[in-house]
Amino acid sequence: MEQMITVSPAASVANLGSGFDTMGIALSLCNTVQMQEFDRIEVTTQDGTQPVEGEQNLIYRTVREVYQRCGKRLFGLRLIQSSPIPQARGLGSSSACIAAGVVGANRMLGNPLSVQEQLDLAAAIEGHPDNVVPAMLGGYVTSVMENGRVWAVKKEVSDQLRFCAFVPDFELLTEKARAALPAQVPYKDAVYNLSRAALMTAAFCEGKKELFAVAAQDRLHQPYRLPLIPGAQMVIETARAQGALAAFISGAGPTIMAVCDAQDTTFAQRTAAVLSKDPQGCRFTPHLYRAQNEGMFGREELEKGGF
Repeated sequence: MEQMITVSPAASVANLGSGFDTMGIALSLCNTVQMQEFDRIEVTTQDGTQPVEGEQNLIYRTVREVYQRCGKRLFGLRLIQSSPIPQARGLGSSSACIAAGVVGANRMLGNPLSVQEQLDLAAAIEGHPDNVVPAMLGGYVTSVMENGRVWAVKKEVSDQLRFCAFVPDFELLTEKARAALPAQVPYKDAVYNLSRAALMTAAFCEGKKELFAVAAQDRLHQPYRLPLIPGAQMVIETARAQGALAAFISGAGPTIMAVCDAQDTTFAQRTAAVLSKDPQGCRFTPHLYRAQNEGMFGREELEKGGF
């Protein structure tokens, strides 16, 4: 029997308002996946969640893709999952599965793929890098894809920041959220976002949290997605009124993410108390996280890969 491999991909918040399909931060909420080669597909869970079984399991499909890329045949796979990252909530649950599959498969095969090759493959499977790359590298990541290659810069996030996810009791599938986006946007809106995305990157790199509120403003995706999320605008406005440094849709939604100061220890409770007074607001439950600066690769792997 082959050795059991364990990987822990992180949840992630993508876009950060203005950085559509480009920016993401890994959060201190991680799935745990154990895997080993097996004579059939066997998927079980340790936390009572309902797994996707058989060949439709995204981790299995990803592992199979890696094996095919490396010219190997996968006969079967045993998966033992613990999945606290909620699905279809805009916290990178599918990206975490893809990250687990790529890194886990590479380790089962004896590490034939470099860090760069693993990032490229994961982003190709996901279709964009903003969630899956921070899930693998950790920290704050700005990334783009060019001719099948991921170009990324990672920056560790200050422990003076906290990320308060207001998670609703309903789902929003990414496909539906993307379908709401227009095929074209006005030139002025593109410039609006470009300037703020550049400011957001500079703000994180220089630790200028007072710039987050302006830098997170967006005209490319949030105006079109907010109507799909009942109560979202109220959550954003309430979070800002209670002292959030910024508040925006997490990924494609429906979770709303607020960035707050770590010293503001009552932010989540205060905001939740205000929201509880409204039927729509009470559907959102706050969960407080740190950034997850440590990724899925060792320091030596990252340095060798130039990260």
